[in-house]
Amino acid sequence: MKHSVKSLPPFLVIGIAVRTTNKDDQSQKDIGELWTRFMRDEILSKIPDRESDDIYALYLDYDNKAHGHYTAIIGCKVHSLEKLPEGFIGKKIPALTYKRYISQGQIPDVVLTTWKHIWASNEPRAFKVDFDFYGPKSRDLQQAEVETYLS
Repeated sequence: MKHSVKSLPPFLVIGIAVRTTNKDDQSQKDIGELWTRFMRDEILSKIPDRESDDIYALYLDYDNKAHGHYTAIIGCKVHSLEKLPEGFIGKKIPALTYKRYISQGQIPDVVLTTWKHIWASNEPRAFKVDFDFYGPKSRDLQQAEVETYLS
């Protein structure tokens, strides 16, 4: 698993969200159900003003770092938050510096492996906004490349 440091400008995201916690593996259940809803209900096609079909899985609004509740959002980068559909959430993500991990392999296993590494490493983290980026290289679910950004 390769990693580097990268600064990103602010961006806007619209998607669907769930409030969850890592306690008792609740986040795996909740985020798994959020992904199921995202795919089943074709949420991607309902996001207005999206810049592309790239998908962002964001983790933010942490209560107590990795030990409390946080919000998970699955959505897309958009040009504007003005046309927010009912039941969706819009967020402005501030400019931040991230540690970027690049993982390759089968989805969702490759992403889970990256997060298990992060949780076990006790690396210093800001707990502002973390996210997984599913760009063009993630389309082949068997040999995907997914970028994980850690604030």
